[in-house]
Amino acid sequence: MTTVPPEAERLLENEPVMAHFATCVDGRPHAAPVWFRYEDDTVEIVTTGRKLENVRENPKVALSIQADDGGDTQWMVTLLGTANVVEDEAETDEARRRINEKYGAPSDAYEENRLVRVDVGTASYRTY
Repeated sequence: MTTVPPEAERLLENEPVMAHFATCVDGRPHAAPVWFRYEDDTVEIVTTGRKLENVRENPKVALSIQADDGGDTQWMVTLLGTANVVEDEAETDEARRRINEKYGAPSDAYEENRLVRVDVGTASYRTY
């Protein structure tokens, strides 16, 4: 397993940037922007719809995260991993609160979303 470099971990843990969450079912990729929380080689996402359906069918996922300044990329991280839908309501509520707090949203926003945890298998990181 390739772990996320410490300098990339600090960015993933603290920067409120969007991730593009990629799933694939029946040979059809699907990528969509999501809010996320990263800690200890695990990514938490609360989501619904096509992303959630795809994870239930195929747990192999990818996330691409980058930060720009005026259109110029400052850094990027790509994570590949295995996703798991968490059915526990209390865990989902707590993860939603943590993620919403990171992005400045009310703690109860997006109550319809389910918690998905991604165990990171490999990571690549680059600064520009």
